[in-house]
Amino acid sequence: QVRLVESGGDSVQAGGSLRLSCVASGYTYKTNCLGWFRQAPGKERECVAFFNAGDPRPRYVDSGKGRFTISLDNREATVSLQMNALKPDDTAVYYCAAGPAIGPGGCQWNVWGQGTQVTVSS
Repeated sequence: QVRLVESGGDSVQAGGSLRLSCVASGYTYKTNCLGWFRQAPGKERECVAFFNAGDPRPRYVDSGKGRFTISLDNREATVSLQMNALKPDDTAVYYCAAGPAIGPGGCQWNVWGQGTQVTVSS
């Protein structure tokens, strides 16, 4: 089974940038989705960005479009999230997730990392 380890979370000022990385081990053919989620205090967990092998287009949360970029390095089994122009509302615990694709744009998120804290101050 896949194991995920996130890194890159930090405290930054508004307008700053961070790059989060998620290293996946134990990858199998069933692991066709890799993505990033976040959960802020008092809010529901939301998907920030992800890849689905059944759809070549990466997907982004509306608030991250134009600021966030997800990338996948198959050779290193790493999925990264570049976050620019960070806002205080981006403050959250960010989680890497993986699982099988269930169709174009659809994923079953079975495996989760432990999370990395991103704090953006105004």
